[in-house]
Amino acid sequence: MRIVAILRKSYLGLLISLSLIFPSWAWANPARNAQVKNLELYFSQILNVDEFRNHKNTAELNRVSGWLKEQMRRFGIPCQFQSYIVNSQGYRNLVCQLNVKAKDKIVIGAHYDVFANHLGANNNASGVVGVVEAARLLALQKNKLKNNIEFVFYGLEEPPYLNTEHMGSAIHAKSLRKQKQKIRGVFVLDSIGYYDENLVQSYPATLKWFYPRHANYIASIGHLSSVGLTGRFCEAMQARQRLECERFIIPTFMQGLDYSGYLSYAKQNFPTVLISDTAHYRYPYYNTEQDTLNQLDLKKMTYVVDGLMQTVLSP
Repeated sequence: MRIVAILRKSYLGLLISLSLIFPSWAWANPARNAQVKNLELYFSQILNVDEFRNHKNTAELNRVSGWLKEQMRRFGIPCQFQSYIVNSQGYRNLVCQLNVKAKDKIVIGAHYDVFANHLGANNNASGVVGVVEAARLLALQKNKLKNNIEFVFYGLEEPPYLNTEHMGSAIHAKSLRKQKQKIRGVFVLDSIGYYDENLVQSYPATLKWFYPRHANYIASIGHLSSVGLTGRFCEAMQARQRLECERFIIPTFMQGLDYSGYLSYAKQNFPTVLISDTAHYRYPYYNTEQDTLNQLDLKKMTYVVDGLMQTVLSP
């Protein structure tokens, strides 16, 4: 028993020493459902109060994408950078493969850049953190996967490159089409952390007559080609009975809810779902200096990640 105690003490000492020597290493809780402590850990590595992840600060963008690559490696998921040039400046997506030798693939992505000099906790560190935790969970249950999974983290989704061909998501989506990959579905996570039980929710056009006024739900947004996927995600959320899910099928002529990387994949005719708290339609701190971690509900974020995992694992 004494030997066991000595070994245990030595092991714990080694972990503490490693965490001091390599403070950027993230030791995620190995639980098989999403954990608040893991989300906190990932946020601590992405958010930097001294540097901002905007298009002008490529050093910070590269720091974050480098950390993401190492974190995914720790989950057993290999990654490669997809580099591209915009206005003589180099940028990169991070593309990671969880391969089970299936014939088709599911893509799960989020953008890691921010608008201006903002922390961007909800827009969109929350989406990035959600993808990282989903990757951890799916890697743990790799034997249950029926599809290969491609995780992608991309930049240049914010102004001045928003809705241009230079967005990282547009470059990635075009590469999938060029490679003629068989894509079963794409899930884009953008702003998944803010919830409010009060009647603060707004909508584009006439949607307010059909959807709740409260802001205590996650949205599953898609076009007609992704009707099945949007429904499956909401069904997974409803089965868990922890957070309401509202499904939006947006006509091609209606703009406003098809933001972020969603349109990049939809334009390539991939079945695509935007998972979001609806961002600026409810979040009063959208693209402001007040978009900080203390505004977010991390527990409800774990419900969203668990719902996504259940959707991907279902046949």
